[in-house]
Amino acid sequence: MEWSFSFIATSVLLGAGLAMDAFSVSLANGLNEPCMKPRRMCLIAGIFAFFQALMPLLGWLCVHTVTQAFSAFEKLIPWIALALLCFIGGKMLVDGIKGEGEECSEGAVTLGGLMVQGIATSIDALSVGFTIADYNWVMALICAVIIAAVTFVICMGGLVIGRKFGTKLAGKASILGGVILILIGIEIFVTGVLL
Repeated sequence: MEWSFSFIATSVLLGAGLAMDAFSVSLANGLNEPCMKPRRMCLIAGIFAFFQALMPLLGWLCVHTVTQAFSAFEKLIPWIALALLCFIGGKMLVDGIKGEGEECSEGAVTLGGLMVQGIATSIDALSVGFTIADYNWVMALICAVIIAAVTFVICMGGLVIGRKFGTKLAGKASILGGVILILIGIEIFVTGVLL
């Protein structure tokens, strides 16, 4: 693969495609924390961007080192994403039903929870390593940086939209956010198992 406009465009499109699950989870996080400060928004978007960049690089590394082991692990990806997102979404749902979510709860999702969300929404990006297997390591790194930048912007949009509607939905936002996370987990599982 050579450096070209096509390389940049492909990387941007990969970033946009991979960021859709992270966008949805960002939306749920914004709903869950309607009074979220910009610094926390950057942290959340940064975590998603980091994992969306890391996973294709790990996939690329696997292709160039231990392809057979990765092929066996690839079948588990939908199951892992389903379990992680249903766990976090279920917790948000239960907290919302119990009324534990305050109108302006700050830090409703812990740093550990954000890391789990980042892994769960980006684990399917491991397979992108196969897509970029013909890139040299510099091109793979640049592609990952572009994917991270696109993911960051898209997730910030999701957080802003979620915050806006979270303020309007008040107490029901946590329930809606939990349902969204569970549905994303089911969607990743269904598409991963059927494809």
